Amino acid sequence: MRSFRYLIFSAAILFAEPGVAQKLVDPNSVAPEFREAAEKRRAEQVKMVECQHKADEAKVLPRDRAVHINHCLEAAAGK
Repeated sequence: MRSFRYLIFSAAILFAEPGVAQKLVDPNSVAPEFREAAEKRRAEQVKMVECQHKADEAKVLPRDRAVHINHCLEAAAGK
């Protein structure tokens, strides 16, 4: 019974860990022929992080977060 509790406790801690976030692309770490695409992807990722930060500052509810971020990205693309 005691080992079963330890098993449940360790499984709860293991699955409670936050997911691994996607890292920003480093254009210098890819092959030269893919560097331009990596730079574009990094620019997209930076815009996404900025919009997520704005959503955090505005204290947007989780259910409205995707809509808020999409509007932010569309506004950034329209500039």
